[in-house]
Amino acid sequence: MTSTTITHLTRELHSRTTDGIEVRMLWNEHDGRVLVAVSDSKTGDAFSIEVREGERAMDVFHHPFAYAASRTSSLVA
Repeated sequence: MTSTTITHLTRELHSRTTDGIEVRMLWNEHDGRVLVAVSDSKTGDAFSIEVREGERAMDVFHHPFAYAASRTSSLVA
């Protein structure tokens, strides 16, 4: 019996770090989803936001806290 492994490649499209807060824009090649991941090295807090249809990915990237406040975000472990 043969096993097939499918690797889902996630690519980093853009990133920035300011005052210990890292923001990364990630694209999943398999399903085309774009996520913005935020982590704070000072507090250890982290979350990610999926860019929804009709939203501009760069707007979410530049203002992730505003988008997180307007919807439920998923915490990254």
